[in-house]
Amino acid sequence: MASETATAPARLHRQVLTGVVTSAKMEKTIVVKVTRLVQHKLYTRVMRVTKKFYAHDEKREARLGDRVKIVETRPMSKLKRWRLAEVLTRSTRVN
Repeated sequence: MASETATAPARLHRQVLTGVVTSAKMEKTIVVKVTRLVQHKLYTRVMRVTKKFYAHDEKREARLGDRVKIVETRPMSKLKRWRLAEVLTRSTRVN
């Protein structure tokens, strides 16, 4: 019988995405638009594909137009499965 070590199990690799905040009007929630380039299977043309993600912003630090990094996390609500890791660049837009 092998004895188990007392160290904690290693954390699973969490997905990290970068995108632009399209909405910051909800309480502690932001909507992030992530754009990626995908090659079309038949025509081999490179297409721009966008998807929106709901992310948890505990301190409400992200604003509309900011470029942010989001990290995969446990489900926090029906749609929120991501949380804000950091704000990469601030928007130059005047609100």
